[in-house]
Amino acid sequence: METPRATANTPSKTGERIAFAVMVAALIAAPFFAYPLFLMQALCFALFACAFNLLIGYGGLLSFGHALYFGWASYLAAHSAKVWGFTPELAILTGAATAAVFGLVTGALAIRRQGIYFAMITLALAQMMFFFALQMKFTGGEDGIQAVPRGKLFGLFDLTSHMAMYPVVAVFFLAGFLIIHRVINSPFGEVLKAIRENEPRAISLGYKTERYKLVAFVLSATLAGMAGATKAIVFQIASLTDVYWTMSGEVILMTLVGGLGTLFGPVVGAITIIAMQTYLNAFEQWVTVIQGTIFVACVLLFRRGIVGELARALKIKL
Repeated sequence: METPRATANTPSKTGERIAFAVMVAALIAAPFFAYPLFLMQALCFALFACAFNLLIGYGGLLSFGHALYFGWASYLAAHSAKVWGFTPELAILTGAATAAVFGLVTGALAIRRQGIYFAMITLALAQMMFFFALQMKFTGGEDGIQAVPRGKLFGLFDLTSHMAMYPVVAVFFLAGFLIIHRVINSPFGEVLKAIRENEPRAISLGYKTERYKLVAFVLSATLAGMAGATKAIVFQIASLTDVYWTMSGEVILMTLVGGLGTLFGPVVGAITIIAMQTYLNAFEQWVTVIQGTIFVACVLLFRRGIVGELARALKIKL
């Protein structure tokens, strides 16, 4: 006989499976209807937003410095592909490993504080690393690292064309997405949610909360780094834009617009923001004003974000 809990979870799991199937189908069909370069950009930022959402949506930790991991991973991926001759998959993994190291160091410092103090520490560390990126020779300063070769996947498949590169980006995105899904639905994820809701109670139950928060921080930084490294290979450039504080602001905007603490929300939010930036170019500087207006509207009218409100209306978990 099924327990009441199993029965209660069935609609939720079904909703997730249907949403995931729709997302995969959309990924397969999308390059035949939309410009592949736009789609790859959207997927890179969707992974970035999902990584950020893991930290704030499920761990309750607001980082203002996630551009550090995104940007420095893009630098190391670009450098390893262009100078060291790494194949694209190794370059992306090099960028992710770089972000993991930075995440471990900065996370160990930041998690000693909570709330706004945690956020300010992450911002300060990110800005410090931005100035390092500006001054260091291998980053190219204001010029960045340009003409990064896409190379050949596993040394065999040429990724020069956008249609050849797109499946690689889609696979990296899906891998990161599934890792996040597994984490938040594991015992570790349940403890992380408990810490978000009431950390003193979690401590009283015997959990070493700082360890859990550090692991979540490092995992989030690593996946953000994978997104940044993939973007560097796709666009064949790593620049200061990727490591500047405005990039941290963008990922916060994507997460909130899509739906904080939802699995698919950051994906929808990232695609929405990137689509606005791409297709509203004719408005020039007014794009920022439009984004701000939409953000304010979401905060005031759709506090759960696009996916959050949709899930609430359908009474399912997304």
